Amino acid sequence: MKLCITEKPSVARDIASILGANTRHDGYFEGGDWYVTWTFGHLCCLFEPDDYKPEWKRWAMSSLPMLPEKYDIKLIDDAGYKKQFGVIEELIRRADEIVNCGDAGQEGELIQRWVMKKAATSCPVRRLWISSLTDESIREGFSNLKPQSDYDRLFQAGLSRAIGDWILGMNATRLYTLKYGGRGQVLSIGRVQTPTLALIVKRHHEIANFVPKDSWELHTRYREVDFTYTGDRFDSEAPGEETVRRIAGEIFTITSVTKKKGRESAPRLFDLTSLQVECNRRFGWTAEQTLKLIQSLYEKKLTTYPRVDTTYLSDDIYPKIAPTLRKMAPYAQFTEPVLAAPIAKTKKIFDNSKVTDHHAIIPTGQMPGGLEGDERKLYHTIAMRFIGVFYPDCQFEATTVLGKAAEYEFKASGKVITSPGWRVLLPAKPEKSENTDAQDSDNAVLPPFTEGESGPHAPFLAKKTSQPPKYYTEGTLLRAMETAGRTVDDEELRDAMKENGIGRPSTRAAIIETLFRRRYIYRERKNILATQAGIDLIATIQEELLKSAKLTGLWENKLRRIERGEYSAGHFVAEISQLMREIVANVMNDNSARKIATEAPQPKQSKTTTTADSPKKPRAPRTTKLEQIACPVCGQGHIMRGRTAYGCSNYASGCAFRLPFDICPADATPGKVKQAITKYKPSAQ
Repeated sequence: MKLCITEKPSVARDIASILGANTRHDGYFEGGDWYVTWTFGHLCCLFEPDDYKPEWKRWAMSSLPMLPEKYDIKLIDDAGYKKQFGVIEELIRRADEIVNCGDAGQEGELIQRWVMKKAATSCPVRRLWISSLTDESIREGFSNLKPQSDYDRLFQAGLSRAIGDWILGMNATRLYTLKYGGRGQVLSIGRVQTPTLALIVKRHHEIANFVPKDSWELHTRYREVDFTYTGDRFDSEAPGEETVRRIAGEIFTITSVTKKKGRESAPRLFDLTSLQVECNRRFGWTAEQTLKLIQSLYEKKLTTYPRVDTTYLSDDIYPKIAPTLRKMAPYAQFTEPVLAAPIAKTKKIFDNSKVTDHHAIIPTGQMPGGLEGDERKLYHTIAMRFIGVFYPDCQFEATTVLGKAAEYEFKASGKVITSPGWRVLLPAKPEKSENTDAQDSDNAVLPPFTEGESGPHAPFLAKKTSQPPKYYTEGTLLRAMETAGRTVDDEELRDAMKENGIGRPSTRAAIIETLFRRRYIYRERKNILATQAGIDLIATIQEELLKSAKLTGLWENKLRRIERGEYSAGHFVAEISQLMREIVANVMNDNSARKIATEAPQPKQSKTTTTADSPKKPRAPRTTKLEQIACPVCGQGHIMRGRTAYGCSNYASGCAFRLPFDICPADATPGKVKQAITKYKPSAQ
């Protein structure tokens, strides 16, 4: 018999159906030559300190650093987990071959390997590696099973990450708590969470210490167009006013008119981080919300594997693009122009060198029937981005006009879109600039100018005040984690820096939530701010590697190199162990009497301000189903969707409520339908 071990019961059900293992038992399916069972995510974990040595149970400086000679695993102490492991263990004993069907990623590999190790697996193991859960993808994966040894380096990287996190987390948390924590308080330290907190604290200090500086920018108005002086701003108003008076009587002459055609490619496909950033910007969702939603779409077979860090597709996906677009029936009006001609295969989209375990997040082509609310919004966002990359570039004409008054040169710029291309599909992002007026003028439509023309003009000064950096939002914090704290807007450079980022795409949302839970940060509207406890903790940590985004990013790079076989897992663990010895010695030699209070008082909250744990006013439950909307006419039935209108489920008993689709469209969310009914105030006539 062959045994498949999946990571979730829902995946086991899908695979069992395809393999014909249709007999359900307690904890597994059986049929033909197959058993199909499942874990619940992690069933095993690394030993606790006292599992190695009983004396390590007590928190004491004398036991630090705790560095076992060998790191071992155990079952998580949960009755349901232990029961399911017993099922898996028995099936492994019966099996002639195992197919590892865990999630196709580093964490998924670690989960399954630990379970098989704990069950003392001795039979051959092969690996199912797929990027979506559609029936077609599963069948294709089973026809192309790989030897488990092909993924040994992936497992070594995951194991090294887990051990490294154990060494730093267990030791540094005890060390800093014992040395600097107040009575009964725990100061949590982590390889990823502490550098992330340091980014937020650094931004806090940049804003708190910022001193605004005034400057005066010279402008002139000619033919109703604002021209800006190309030289430096004035540090004080007086010399600027003197210049205005000096050139006011001079003739303004156009010295150059330059027109240049340009094109702009569509935004790239989504990786997990860019999807979380986009949803935070557009919908205000947290990274954790977006991750849960995209995981749900993946499990519903509507989108591909979500925990990815590439925006490219592999070459083998190219033949599947047109069939996928054809299956997306609700988007036919948008896919039609793409399918009307052969789809170009460009390096901007297809590049094997930029794809490792999985490609970018795209729709599978399965019909997205029954999606409502946020899931519907997310699917639409992914679908439109996917379609958009196959649209033509946006074409524009940029005009730059230079002019002079006396020896002072001025410039005006304008941009006109001549062919929108992909922009007909995707919403334009608001340009982020500290000088919105300048941004608007750069995109203005300019009247025709002729080189050599001249006339009167009206010079003036515009006062500008420098602005502090902005607080992180969840979206900008994710970007900062991805690029190890450096601000990067260019997509190519962002790709190059991903290997040195903090954490992995799949864990960043959880890290941010952990900082909220531990009261090191809090939300103020969409902004993320550090609490006093978070500020004090970063100030107390003198070890740069514990809080440096850049250096922690280099660690992340080493883990990726372990995956590729370019770095030794043993060397990585040895480095962290030595670092921990040095940190313990340094902290023990600190003779200060500093203490950190994690229950620091929160800043005064406005009506629109909430902390991660602050009590909220009761609110009505969110409307996610039409069945939740009571009929406003009879009050007995609920709202249902008909062929041409919304009606009442009690229509058979005579209720004639009707809300036509031309007032509220058929594809509106339940929440929108409820709003429309309230505004429309329909009757039974």
